[in-house]
Amino acid sequence: MQEDRKGFPRSVAIAAIAIGLIGGSYGIATAASGNGSNDATTPSTAPDRAQPWGHQRSDETLLTDGTATSVRNAALAKVPGATIVRVETDADGNAPYEAHLIKSDGTPATVYVDKSFNVVSVETR
Repeated sequence: MQEDRKGFPRSVAIAAIAIGLIGGSYGIATAASGNGSNDATTPSTAPDRAQPWGHQRSDETLLTDGTATSVRNAALAKVPGATIVRVETDADGNAPYEAHLIKSDGTPATVYVDKSFNVVSVETR
């Protein structure tokens, strides 16, 4: 085996470079084709047909117990016949709470609810 001036085997250096090039090429090809897998611990926030708002954001918290029930009731009173997808805190500052729902015609909507469980606004897409 031939060594360079500092005693490092040249064949090891060439192999390391080749492996790096192959791995990098594979990574670029995978990223370009979109065939990579998502990390299960970091859900995508991109919208899709089933979740038009994207998945729950890390800065918003799912509501539970009485608060969840009150927000659901306020949202359904404002948009009758809708199906609630989730109720959570609102990190964007529209209101303390929000309910993501699907209206009876199939369109998505977000109902913003204040701390007194009054509807502040309804956003449709």
